[in-house]
Amino acid sequence: MSNELASINRDELLLEVKDLKKHFPIRKGVIRRSTGLVKAVDGVNLYVKKGETLGLVGESGCGKTTTGRTIIRLLDPTDGEIHFNDPKIGWVDLAKMERKDLMQVRPHMQIIFQDPFSSLDPRMTVQRIVSEPLMINKLATGSELQDRVAELLRTVGMRPEYMSRYPHAFSGGQRQRIGIARALALNPKLIICDEPVSALDVSIQAQVLNLLEDLQQDLDLTYIFVAHDLSVVEHISDRVAVMYVGRLVELASTENLYYSPKHPYTEALMAAVPKPDPRKRDRPIKLPGEVASPANPPSGCYFHPRCRYAKDICSKETPPLKEVAPEHFAACHFAGELKLRGVLA
Repeated sequence: MSNELASINRDELLLEVKDLKKHFPIRKGVIRRSTGLVKAVDGVNLYVKKGETLGLVGESGCGKTTTGRTIIRLLDPTDGEIHFNDPKIGWVDLAKMERKDLMQVRPHMQIIFQDPFSSLDPRMTVQRIVSEPLMINKLATGSELQDRVAELLRTVGMRPEYMSRYPHAFSGGQRQRIGIARALALNPKLIICDEPVSALDVSIQAQVLNLLEDLQQDLDLTYIFVAHDLSVVEHISDRVAVMYVGRLVELASTENLYYSPKHPYTEALMAAVPKPDPRKRDRPIKLPGEVASPANPPSGCYFHPRCRYAKDICSKETPPLKEVAPEHFAACHFAGELKLRGVLA
């Protein structure tokens, strides 16, 4: 994808990921000898523009969450480059930075975790939870710290009087708002939203999504929105990246990807999107077999054992992620030839 990025003004970018890999060793026996690798993230290339929302979708276990956590260095990458445009020090490669140097960049990258019940310490009050990033970075103390926490709670639609309460006193939606307030404490530029609404009721999901959109406009935020609910991703994302077994198979604007997919796996995902109008429902595409194991992936294209369009070359050569239309990338040997079905086909 590096050649295609040459046409994009780098000043517009906040993040550029090149050939990112995260492999976990498989250990067995008494001495825990490594017998193989789980390739959770296996050569991901993507870019994120300032102020946009990039949706990251795929089946459970495809490496979405691991990709997000590796980008902000909650997990150390096995290989690859993570270029981040820090507002103070400019472009830096997060993958090469030492832990002590990351302290300068971390305030500008935050994460909202999936589970609002386990991501908040039950022994800490709301005030302590939200103020912890400020205390660690020594940005506020005393009454100034308390005023900042109150301001953050108001920003996410909660009353400052709740500061003295503990997480168990709140509903799931309120807990997620507390998590969002904590993520906003240091005025970040990039926020990884790791399935932030998947554990919430549908009505609460809409409230949290609207809150995230309002915050993005008011605070000039950039999101990587990890999710498996394609309807949610369509609502909030400017562009969407599709992952399959640790690899990116398609990347395009939301409209182009949903209505004109270029990869057979994306077509199957689009066919599974529920449609309320019975006159517009399509027959689902049933994929044979099981999802490939990241510990023992097939040769060539990882999707070829389940692909109804596969040919001999698919099992022998790995297709690169290439531009098949303006800013529409797909990792398929026949992306320019296939006429695939979108959401409203």
